[in-house]
Amino acid sequence: MRISGGSAKGRKVILKKAFAQKSDADELRPTSGKVREAIFNILGQRITGSRFLDLFAGTGAVGLEALSRGASGAVFVDISSHRVKFIRDLAARFGLGERTVIVQSDALSFLRRNEMPFDIIFVDPPYASGDLAAVLPLLDGDDILNPDGTIIVEHAKKTVMPERLEHAVLKKCYKYGDTMLSLYRKEPS
Repeated sequence: MRISGGSAKGRKVILKKAFAQKSDADELRPTSGKVREAIFNILGQRITGSRFLDLFAGTGAVGLEALSRGASGAVFVDISSHRVKFIRDLAARFGLGERTVIVQSDALSFLRRNEMPFDIIFVDPPYASGDLAAVLPLLDGDDILNPDGTIIVEHAKKTVMPERLEHAVLKKCYKYGDTMLSLYRKEPS
């Protein structure tokens, strides 16, 4: 896996080294390069200067790509200590460590105590976990998402997404094989 754009373009994310002996490797389903590239094509210039949240961060590749492409900062949230260490090491190796905050936490706990809103939130829970239904209602509050903020949810093709959240509206869905990206935008209050 490689970072596909920006200041860290071409840098490798070597998963085998990080998770070859770890029990949580079975839970990991990294966002493919094709889907990552699509995410940043969809976001376009919105990424520049944005505050980015990578929720259920896994390898951290999406958040690292956001930093590489000009996000002012990224917060990575993952429950696994192995993955948190892996993301911290990658961010330092890519020279992006100063713009990262890495939090070992479950997503619900993080969202309930967060006090700094984001411009872009990327959500990619394990497809079969049921976590998506639990976190969706918490994503578009003023303490989580800035006005005109964007939420991108990566999910299985068979998952039916709501047309709207409390303050955000589903704008478009994109299909990549069995993977879907659903794009929400927060409406002005």
